Amino acid sequence: MSLTVHIQKKLPNYYLDVAFGVDDEPLGLLGSSGSGKSLTLRCIAGIDTPDSGTIILNDRVLYESRRGVNVPSRDRRVGVVFQNYALFPHLTVGQNIAYGLKHCGKIERRYRVAQQLVQMQLSGLGDRYPHQLSGGQQQRVALARALAPEPDLLLLDEPFSALDAHLRSTLETQLSQTLADYRGLTLFVSHNLEEAYRLCPQLLVLCDGKMLAQGDKQGIFDAPGSVTVAQLTGCKNYSRLEVLATDKIRALDWNCILETEELVSPLQTHVGIRAHHIAFLDSLEGSNRFPAWLAGSSETPHRQTLYLKLGDPAENSQDYHLRAEVFKEKWDRLKSRPFPWSVGLSPSRLLLLEGGNPL
Repeated sequence: MSLTVHIQKKLPNYYLDVAFGVDDEPLGLLGSSGSGKSLTLRCIAGIDTPDSGTIILNDRVLYESRRGVNVPSRDRRVGVVFQNYALFPHLTVGQNIAYGLKHCGKIERRYRVAQQLVQMQLSGLGDRYPHQLSGGQQQRVALARALAPEPDLLLLDEPFSALDAHLRSTLETQLSQTLADYRGLTLFVSHNLEEAYRLCPQLLVLCDGKMLAQGDKQGIFDAPGSVTVAQLTGCKNYSRLEVLATDKIRALDWNCILETEELVSPLQTHVGIRAHHIAFLDSLEGSNRFPAWLAGSSETPHRQTLYLKLGDPAENSQDYHLRAEVFKEKWDRLKSRPFPWSVGLSPSRLLLLEGGNPL
């Protein structure tokens, strides 16, 4: 099975121009709001029409501007799950699930609805209406409706964004199990890096309608290549750089000199490091180790974010160079240490990046 997409569409705020393929593994479309993720899915589903290009699903041409081919959405064998559920309020749960099964006989239709009710943990709710369900139940109905016709392609447009944290986690687990059994292709749109990372082995990063990166998720995470991709994949620390040698730079915004594992290119304008890759060490001996003082901290249930200034004590809470993230257990051990702390920026963890200033 395969999907090939190469489309263009002009909008008031940006020009969508994407070209990519999908095979057996789910592909995550990652990007900020307005980057073109949802529009790409809508064009593939036939809800919106590109200005030009081609869309081919399993050797079936769904759209080709040159020949004037534009298969109606109902005939594309594509299932779509939207972030706002988009259920029909006047239809029951069972009727919503059966909506795309008009081509099936009555017995087959009844069987598929019953099958989806069981698989989506909706047994006993077939006669209820959407307004009688919780948000999580409504989203499971939407997923059941998309899967019931056994589509060749499943498009998931930020399906968890309207749910609270507990429901998101529960439904993500269920979706992961569902996708493991699903025999078609999957595109998953999200602006949440961790969500896309957990569900999709392959990632495509979009910004302002343009593709910035595509490939194996760990490869993109380890080597984002540009400031924008690094930021969209969760990197929080950047500095402008000055090249001192092929393997040495000055981090202008961090007030330090760094040795690099990767050879520095003239095109690389920034250095970055992910917050969880900053090391806290026992001594200052060794490369890329610096004295650091704490300017402030903030916490989540499991992690502590530390705002660090290198070289001198911080004058206030905004006077810092780097953000580090540590688990609470590490923080409990770290906070009793006297200053300065020894902070390590391993050469193998540094990201050498092209592009302008961070967004």
